[in-house]
Amino acid sequence: MVRTQRLLALLVVVALALAVVPGSAAADTRAGDSVVVGENETVDGLTAFGGSVVVHGTVDGDVTALGGTVVVYGTVTGDVTALGGTVEIDDGGVVRGDLTAAGGAVTIAGRVGGDVNAAADTVTLTDTAVVAGTLSYDGDLVRAPGATVAGGVVQDSFGVGPFPSIPDWVGALSGVVSTLVVGALLVAVLPGFTDRVADAAVDAPGRSALSGLGFLVFAPITLVLIAFTLIGIPVTILGFVAYAVLLTVGFVAGNYTLGRYVLSIREMENRWIALLVGVLLVAALDLAPLVGGLVQLAVLLVGVGALVRALVGAYRNRRDRRNGDADATPSNEPTA
Repeated sequence: MVRTQRLLALLVVVALALAVVPGSAAADTRAGDSVVVGENETVDGLTAFGGSVVVHGTVDGDVTALGGTVVVYGTVTGDVTALGGTVEIDDGGVVRGDLTAAGGAVTIAGRVGGDVNAAADTVTLTDTAVVAGTLSYDGDLVRAPGATVAGGVVQDSFGVGPFPSIPDWVGALSGVVSTLVVGALLVAVLPGFTDRVADAAVDAPGRSALSGLGFLVFAPITLVLIAFTLIGIPVTILGFVAYAVLLTVGFVAGNYTLGRYVLSIREMENRWIALLVGVLLVAALDLAPLVGGLVQLAVLLVGVGALVRALVGAYRNRRDRRNGDADATPSNEPTA
């Protein structure tokens, strides 16, 4: 639970960096299903958004990339900031500056001339990896015997100083308490809306999960693209704040939905017990290897999707009522 929350926060931070990194406006900006710098191609800096971002040639400057897969086969003379499902520096790839990467998996098989800051489920250094600076990472580190890190390896630093070692049970307990606190606020302040979110999740869990997946993936891409429009960076920053809030509330709503469903099997109805049962059940399942991660993901997707669907439904209902009130307004014209 703690690692998932920490990684999510780091992903949002990296995505924000993609929007505001200095010099991005002057770089070559590309977007599409597949963004490729060709083998014999040289560009002056690169900002890229796509299903895959691949650098075969040379980027003379910095690279900022958001994609499902980000791979550097060629040479980048500056820094690389990348957010993707997979981020890789190939064994022939060279990054002369720093590498900042976040994703499901970060792999370094080539050379990095500066520091590496990586947040991922798995950070891998192969036998051919060479890092001239410091490797700071969050996640599981897999380091081959031949990998070279000249500046040493630090876990959980990310440039903000060392963190004290915290027992896993303390982190797990803090996650349970924070989820209960947010859930209690939802149930106390917005009980009806919270029930509508849970109903949407229970009635159509598959549709809710797909809606959650779409929001999870496409909302950050949209917000980063907005940074290059007239309304620009302020809207993007506010959008990412709202995005983080919706993910948090959606996860809590997913816990509440699970608890409410369990109580319905016993033909019980109690919002507070449903919240407690859901949070404790998810926390217990999180202790199981592999299963815990899948449960966390499922709860997040269903909860976020149901929340988004409920918000859209509430907006449409309000719009329809407003239109209906306008149509029902009597005319001031005198009758014959």
